Amino acid sequence: MKMVYNWINIIQDYLLPPTCILCGNPGCNSLDICASCYDQLPKNNQSCFCCAEILDIAIATPMLCGRCLSHPPAFDQTYAPFIHQGSIRHLIGNLKFGSCYKNARLLGLLLAEHVKQIAEPPELILPVPLHKARYRSRGFNQSIEIARTVANELNLPLDLHSCIRHRDTPHQTQLSAQKRRKNLNHAFSMIKPLQVHHVAILDDVMTTGSTVHELAALLKKNGIAQVDVWVCARA
Repeated sequence: MKMVYNWINIIQDYLLPPTCILCGNPGCNSLDICASCYDQLPKNNQSCFCCAEILDIAIATPMLCGRCLSHPPAFDQTYAPFIHQGSIRHLIGNLKFGSCYKNARLLGLLLAEHVKQIAEPPELILPVPLHKARYRSRGFNQSIEIARTVANELNLPLDLHSCIRHRDTPHQTQLSAQKRRKNLNHAFSMIKPLQVHHVAILDDVMTTGSTVHELAALLKKNGIAQVDVWVCARA
């Protein structure tokens, strides 16, 4: 099956050569981003290994931030290859609010390449659900669109039906961390048990971690032993 996808990619690159979404120059490595723009993406190279919060000091070994030491989150580890600023913020924002679906494929490929190198493969990927009212308004779930590419690249199952967001929580953008946590209390429900032990929650961007903490807590409560978080960027 992987060989079939390789041939599809070769044919697609020949007929529709990859073009950088950011500057319009030819893409590299079959990605819609050129080498120059890729090199300028804000990499999250020094962060807390649990929540991926950007640290102010250079680190030689994995370490926890103060927040994770004092208030450990429900999830076990976070993989966030980029910082939510500059071109990455532009790619995510245009996907989320401008329906630029090609951005989802690029973000998914970049995330897949990152986790493939350093993360233990989970048994399935669970994109963060949107409430049905938000889904109708937006027309799609950006996390699902990114997750489709990641799941395909890593040959992992994608679960879209076991968990739902039953409460339409207000937008979190202007809320403090404390209000974000309160806003998301009991926002998710599990409607179908998962017969696995290791799950990766996938989202586009992580700000305080309140959303993935609430979802991870639900999964742990329902018997999931290990819950990792995969996000394109950390704010």
